[in-house]
Amino acid sequence: MPAKVGRGRPAKRTREAADKDGHKADGVAAKRVKVSHRSHGSEPGVVLACGEGDVGQLGLGPDVMERARAGWVKIPDPVVQVCAGGMHTVCLTNKGQVYTFGCNDEGALGRDTSEEGTETEPALVEGLEKIVQVTAGDSHTAVLTEDGRVLAFGNFRDANGSMGLTKNGIEKKPVEVLPDTVVIKIASGSDHIACLTDLSELYTLGCAEQGQLGRVAECFSTRGGRLGLDTILSAGQVRCKRYKTRRLAKFSDVWTGQYMTFAQEKETGDIYAWGLNNYCQLGFGDMDNRFIPERVNSFAAGGRQWQVISGGQHHTVAMDSEGKVYTLGRPDYGRLGLGEECTEKREPTLVADLKDETCVDVAAGGCVSFALTDAGKIYSWGMGTSKQLGLGSEDDAWSPTQVTGKQLETRTGVMISSGGQHTVILAKDTSTATANTNGH
Repeated sequence: MPAKVGRGRPAKRTREAADKDGHKADGVAAKRVKVSHRSHGSEPGVVLACGEGDVGQLGLGPDVMERARAGWVKIPDPVVQVCAGGMHTVCLTNKGQVYTFGCNDEGALGRDTSEEGTETEPALVEGLEKIVQVTAGDSHTAVLTEDGRVLAFGNFRDANGSMGLTKNGIEKKPVEVLPDTVVIKIASGSDHIACLTDLSELYTLGCAEQGQLGRVAECFSTRGGRLGLDTILSAGQVRCKRYKTRRLAKFSDVWTGQYMTFAQEKETGDIYAWGLNNYCQLGFGDMDNRFIPERVNSFAAGGRQWQVISGGQHHTVAMDSEGKVYTLGRPDYGRLGLGEECTEKREPTLVADLKDETCVDVAAGGCVSFALTDAGKIYSWGMGTSKQLGLGSEDDAWSPTQVTGKQLETRTGVMISSGGQHTVILAKDTSTATANTNGH
């Protein structure tokens, strides 16, 4: 059902309207406007992976079940984005092509893996247009085309099991999930997808149990209640009033955790959050889940402007405009990076061990955290059991520790993504002398 349009508010721009912004080519097809967002990767590199790979999520072949240090993943073209799902991995090349590997039980790879072992090595997802962004959840993958279309494949799950990706069930091939809307950024939680449009609006779909969709009342959060499953599997707009005003909030960015969503208000820079909050990971100072967006006062303290926010299962990692890293939420296993004596943090807390570094990106997995500096150094901390910290052991790291190893001797980090039990790193060579070594 299309969104209602209020008095004095322009109607949602359709795909046809967006086409008019371009020019007709020979009077037949319009050249669609290319979408852009600061989150779209452009710096090419190679893919490294570590952690557990029992279902092929490391992309290192059928014989490699784990790596305590990052190993090189063979992909034929330079890669500009990496994303780790629950038990699969998605990589975007500089040609706009998508490679996937890992668990494909519910179609998360978007390709045929009926031949034994084919899921353990990267292979192309065929039939896609040029892609500019990829995301992954526990059992799904979403991709964004250069003209703002969102395609997804795989499945959503909740506490009762499989939900399907759409009302048609599991989708093993890419399907468009938000037609007639121009999207500029996508983000995936474990079982939900958030889509930021060119009109600064936000749409969500997927599981609503913990409030992560931000548009479904708690009484309808289990599979849509009496409203039906299609209520949550069809993308709907997230609406909230701006702080201290009656105007609808517009958004400039969106990020997700496993069961939560954060969004940045366009005009004020305020952070709004909703979803699971059982360890204060949203920053509200309490443990109540949020089913509708609410301004997070603790993120507004100190006048900081936030550049990146990444959520794990029960914690959050954030980076401000000065490149400083903050964490909040559950402290167990060292995921906050604040030392062994750390207690639960109810507001963004500076990671002191990184205060002398200028970071350019942060990432969170379930119980782990990562930071990338402007010099390309990678730091990790948190639970070490699955080896996804890339530190060479299964020990927990209670404070940020630099990730090293053979594959990083002549490379620096560009991007990091951490999934269920594995981590993928995008790295670039530090000299032309090693540019063609292909990891050997």
